[in-house]
Amino acid sequence: MSAISTPVRRPRRPRREEPGSPLLLGHGRLPKVLAGSTLTVLAVVWLLPFLWAVATSLQSEQDVMKSGLSPFKGALTLSAYRQILDRGNVPTWAFNSLFISVLVTVLTTAVSTLAAYGFSRGTFRGRRTLLAITVAAIMVPPQLLIVPLFEQMTMFHLVDTYTAVILPQVVAPMMVFILKRFFDGIPRELEDAARIDGASELRVFTSIVLPLSRPIVAAVAIFVFIGAWNNFMWPFIVTNDPDLMTLPVGLATVKDAYGIQYAQSMASALLAALPLIVMFLLFQRRIVNSVATTGLGGG
Repeated sequence: MSAISTPVRRPRRPRREEPGSPLLLGHGRLPKVLAGSTLTVLAVVWLLPFLWAVATSLQSEQDVMKSGLSPFKGALTLSAYRQILDRGNVPTWAFNSLFISVLVTVLTTAVSTLAAYGFSRGTFRGRRTLLAITVAAIMVPPQLLIVPLFEQMTMFHLVDTYTAVILPQVVAPMMVFILKRFFDGIPRELEDAARIDGASELRVFTSIVLPLSRPIVAAVAIFVFIGAWNNFMWPFIVTNDPDLMTLPVGLATVKDAYGIQYAQSMASALLAALPLIVMFLLFQRRIVNSVATTGLGGG
């Protein structure tokens, strides 16, 4: 009699995740519920301070100082916002912040992409030394550079000018390093094919490298803009003219001049953050895709 052969069970291969599919704890209903519940709790925890700031800014100082855990301790009012707008030149400060942030973003992105491409594809003498200096500059705290930068701006008679606020922010070693690492991953065969067709180095950079680098360039531009908009220390030091102050600096001077007032402090913080919130709401898909594609979100 012939032995009865039993079918051999092959090990089940794990399901392949499609590119761009959401990261889950597994497949099925329970992992989705757990993931959704966890994200909901984290979102509530993150939004709670923001909602508390909004509630505080919509009350009078007398109501804010009342005891109790409730964020709403009195009637809602816009008095804190009216006082901030009456005591300061908010439209001018907002224009200065927007003008400076846009220029810093454009110049920093242009300089960083060119420098990163040179480090990635260049073969000039001293390239490794310059790259090592750039990486080392990332570890230097910006606070250490305030005194020499201010002395330099004073020497060139640039204090109280847009140039003094913009130029020191253009140098961004971290962005150069991030862009350089991304350019290293672009296949060189594409550039070699363009050079064979007669393209110059600048044409290769603008027509081949930059279109392939849109996600990383967009992410760098977004983070540079946010950093320039929120920058307080350097514009505060290098500007004395109220007409040249940025929004965070101007709102801080108004707040400090009238002492600690919690409702006005929250109103000032929300006014300074409002343009960034609007920008995120308008470009949230591009922002999320850029961070997810380039891995700039940390982790």
